[in-house]
Amino acid sequence: MLSGYQIIQEGPTKVYLYLETEQVPVATNPVKGNAAVALKFRENHIALRYGVSFISSEQARENLEREIRTYSVDQVAQIGRKIWNETLSKIKVEGDDENAKTVFYTSLYRAYERMIKLSEDGRYYSGSDQEIHNDAGIPFYNDDWIRDTYRATHPLRILIEPDMEEAMITSYIRMAQESKEGWMPTFPEVTGDSHRMNGNHAVAVIWDAYSKGLRGFDLEAAYNACRGAICDKSLLPWVKAPNSELDDFYWEKGFYPALHPDEKEYCSAVHPFEKRQAISVILGNSYDNWCLAEIAKALGKTEDYEYFLNASYFYRNVFNPETKFFHPKDRHGKFIEPFDYRYAGGQGAREYYGENNGWIYRWDVQHNIADLIHLMGGPDEFIRNLNDMFRTPLGKSKYAFYAQIPDHTGNVGQFSMANEPCLHIPYLYNYAGQPWKTQQRITKLLREWFRNDLMGVPGDEDGGGMTAFVVFSSMGFYPVTPGSPTYNIGSPQFEKVTLKLGNGNTFRIIAENYGADNKYIQSATLNGKEWNKPWFAHSDIIEGATLVLVMGDKPNYQWGADLEMVPPSLDPLNYQ
Repeated sequence: MLSGYQIIQEGPTKVYLYLETEQVPVATNPVKGNAAVALKFRENHIALRYGVSFISSEQARENLEREIRTYSVDQVAQIGRKIWNETLSKIKVEGDDENAKTVFYTSLYRAYERMIKLSEDGRYYSGSDQEIHNDAGIPFYNDDWIRDTYRATHPLRILIEPDMEEAMITSYIRMAQESKEGWMPTFPEVTGDSHRMNGNHAVAVIWDAYSKGLRGFDLEAAYNACRGAICDKSLLPWVKAPNSELDDFYWEKGFYPALHPDEKEYCSAVHPFEKRQAISVILGNSYDNWCLAEIAKALGKTEDYEYFLNASYFYRNVFNPETKFFHPKDRHGKFIEPFDYRYAGGQGAREYYGENNGWIYRWDVQHNIADLIHLMGGPDEFIRNLNDMFRTPLGKSKYAFYAQIPDHTGNVGQFSMANEPCLHIPYLYNYAGQPWKTQQRITKLLREWFRNDLMGVPGDEDGGGMTAFVVFSSMGFYPVTPGSPTYNIGSPQFEKVTLKLGNGNTFRIIAENYGADNKYIQSATLNGKEWNKPWFAHSDIIEGATLVLVMGDKPNYQWGADLEMVPPSLDPLNYQ
């Protein structure tokens, strides 16, 4: 019999191994993290149980004894199956497409991938200060890819897991307060905030939750941490450092300067591989500033509200009125020329964009689609540009195109189904009076790119970011603008959907005339009243609601097409 603890790694996070066996085993493989392992020898096999901890080996043993009390794999599987069945049954879908159900429930399963609860008997390890803290009865969560999950994963949790979402936001605030800088994290991991990708989109998670009625977190503390991250930390991608000369330039001039293709990098703070990503930084920060402005307004900070609201329009400074694209400028305020919106930016288009090309970032103004329509010349031009994106060819061989922009996959023309900045784009037809095209696009994209076969998904899952899009879109609606308590209507893929809302109420979506070819909405009612808008508000459903969509195989060009009924934006749609 061997029983004891062994430290197998020194450092900020000690790694422990706990063994308890009936005879001495030969242990050659290290166990990562604080762990407790129990082995039981029989004639023909070894049964093993293990517990892990970020606190201590003693805590690992307690976790093991609390969580896994049996050597029976079948019993453990049965317990896990019960937990997952209860969790996945928060949304019930009905219809005769069994493949669609498989895609839906595996997507919902993966939407729970992030964040991870790290509380252990009321305590947690924080990578922000490498200390152990009490959680004061609110579980601590970590490991989130916010650039990907703010769009749909967090909004989905607001509906079906609001208590969990509030605990996660409280965890963000704790991470900020425990860090030496006090900045809101952007890509929190067990080892601390790694600040990957670009943007500071935790502010969108926080404002979205608050705008939809969640109050179980300290909004003032969240605001202070978000303000620090947006104003005092460099906006450069993959860089966690105070403001650089480029950031000072940005806040003074209202745009991030870009380099000409033959110009040498002069700012030492720029990541050598990730580059400046000038346009994606401007667009992402414009949206973040709108969210921060709304929080400032809620807190009565009028001066801050006006300052950040003004900064939320910085995207206008790089809009090219000739091409109707967002176009990088050099430090003298001149557009980089010549320029190809498909290929410019080098590897991953990172000099100017990030993982996707200029066609995708053309639509990255989530908070003010109405103003984007205005900049493009009105609804007709906006629709024409959307159509062009879906039919403009790669212009190169697939090998050459994907060698340069490997994340820009799942292509329909220049549209990419494979990356999170693309997810809201098919819904934008709703904003310009042609919602039947959203219904058509969403159905086609779901059926072509998310299938129960070897196709799998068209790109990186990214912590549940992509599959949360599948969950929402399959049900028939989607949160285009986190921070706006509204949802765009798409095209339901099931005959009936029943959501058990986190407050105990129920939201149902019923598709009358349900069928594979009937993807177009003919008419609708919400709670028995005629509904002619291609969107609805959070307040319309949160107390319980039934949305009935009458479907058909041909578009109804009148339903939802009134330009006075388009989804809300920061600015109203100027459709004259």
